[in-house]
Amino acid sequence: MEIVVCVKPVPEPETRLRVAPDGRTLDAEGVKFILAGYDESAVEQALLMKESVPGSTVHVLSCGPAPRTEEVLRAAIALGCDKATWVEAPAPFASDPVRAAGAIAAVLRSGAHDLILCGKQAGDDEAGLFAGALGELLGVADLGFVVDLRWDASSSRFKFQRVTEPGVERWEAAPPLVVGLQQAWNDPRTAKLPNILKSRKAPIARAPADASGATPSSEPEKFELPPPRTGARMIEFKTPEEAAQRLVRVLREEAKVLS
Repeated sequence: MEIVVCVKPVPEPETRLRVAPDGRTLDAEGVKFILAGYDESAVEQALLMKESVPGSTVHVLSCGPAPRTEEVLRAAIALGCDKATWVEAPAPFASDPVRAAGAIAAVLRSGAHDLILCGKQAGDDEAGLFAGALGELLGVADLGFVVDLRWDASSSRFKFQRVTEPGVERWEAAPPLVVGLQQAWNDPRTAKLPNILKSRKAPIARAPADASGATPSSEPEKFELPPPRTGARMIEFKTPEEAAQRLVRVLREEAKVLS
């Protein structure tokens, strides 16, 4: 089975972010980018599928600038991915999920793939657009919010569940398939030191991003950080009823959020 995983480098959650001088983008100076969130689960799921289906290979791709993109690709190789492709693109290009999907689709069209995995949404913009855009551009069925993804050799179909607001749905689909994964079977594994050292010398294929404009694109108008927190205010009370009454009074008379 040919398995592809698409990942995106995102800022480490504890990194202090700053707005770039243009007021529209993130200042990447000093920001540590990592493989995180749902993309970690996508890599883990790909490796689990590889281990359960003999002869499978895992190909990891990412679209973005140096050095962040190469770093997350090497992190995926250290975890067990077989090969990697870096779709080289500037940060504004790669931050647009539809344009990034277009650039990766251009690379994937040259080969046959049974399963294309990505996190259901990125850990920075939480847009959740990439998987659907990639499936549309490749002309392949795509489904998101997927859990418990497995391969049924007897029917040659993928079986999985989708967690939706009304409840859990059970699905079957034939390859090729694009999946926006919510959760792998297991928690993401940790790379071992020998594999980390080997990943530093592993070859990474490079492909320029297609900037021809054939894929729809968007541009951010403004990027700003949320206002600083003003701290908590303690409400003194003797009984739960008194606490509720005082809280309602503060919300109505001071915060003006209740009418």
